[in-house]
Amino acid sequence: MRLEQLGPQHFDSTWQYLQDEEGRRLTGTHQDFTEDAVRKFLARLPGSDERADWAVIRTEDGAHIGEVVLNDLDEDNRSMNFRIGLAGDGVRGQGYGTEATRAVVAYAFDVVGLHRVSLGVYSFNPRAQWVYEKVGFVREGVARDALLWDGQWHDEVLMAMLTTDARL
Repeated sequence: MRLEQLGPQHFDSTWQYLQDEEGRRLTGTHQDFTEDAVRKFLARLPGSDERADWAVIRTEDGAHIGEVVLNDLDEDNRSMNFRIGLAGDGVRGQGYGTEATRAVVAYAFDVVGLHRVSLGVYSFNPRAQWVYEKVGFVREGVARDALLWDGQWHDEVLMAMLTTDARL
């Protein structure tokens, strides 16, 4: 896999990704998007000083299979939030998430100079929790009943990695 700046050229695959029900559930995405809103969002991304958004590209066929993001910049505390979403069952469980997460963590600490990268993952997604721990994220706590999905409450597991933590 390789990462490239997410932008307007990724509209078609981003739009398809946003229609993936399992991807929406795993990321807790309730929002319905319009094509116009997605186009405007993608147009704003290249060159943003407060976030970094990448398309995850499968090298063997050039398919855009997801996105990985650093956002919510806190300059004073040198920290950002991390999130990733991969599209489709044929993509999940293939190692792309681990590889993309490692690449972005390295960028966050070695290039941007962050001290802390944090994330939230829902309790019904143990596969993602395992990937984050495998990379070096540490579980810090739980936000109880943080997501209401299909009439059921789910906890959000809070995790973070510091520049001083071992990268695995």
